[in-house]
Amino acid sequence: MTTSAAEESGAHPRFAEALSELGLDDLHPRIRRFPDGARTAVEAAEAIGCELSQICKSLIFAADGVPVLVLMDGASRVDLELVRRELGAEKVTRARAELVRETTGYAIGGVPPFGHRTRTRVLADRSLLDHDTVWAAAGTPHTVFPMDPKTLIAHAGGTLVDVREQTA
Repeated sequence: MTTSAAEESGAHPRFAEALSELGLDDLHPRIRRFPDGARTAVEAAEAIGCELSQICKSLIFAADGVPVLVLMDGASRVDLELVRRELGAEKVTRARAELVRETTGYAIGGVPPFGHRTRTRVLADRSLLDHDTVWAAAGTPHTVFPMDPKTLIAHAGGTLVDVREQTA
């Protein structure tokens, strides 16, 4: 994968490198770039023209101060109590922007499910498996890529869990 191909796709250079390392160079032509951005799941779903639940959010939390990545469908919220129980942690909070960037190498709104600066524990909510294809950030708030959820979770090193907030 050449740098120009990564630049052409709009993927973040670190993410483009991760795709090459994982043998996923064929994914570059499928990366979609949205000049107006797709920082939120709603914006991404509208830009792509897919269901909100087909967006894979990559969210960083701090479990007793240790970063953990939670992959969640775009239509759902993470239940912090379920994450706390899953990890056996005392306290789970949403990570501050500095911790997200330090841990992943990406800014909030563009965090991909894999290709991070550091290795973190990954929890993937089962709701992602409800679709044949999900869309995730490609390292910037302007780029997304499609992948089948089982493959995405495998590349992320995720453990399947039920951490979705249940609506009444």
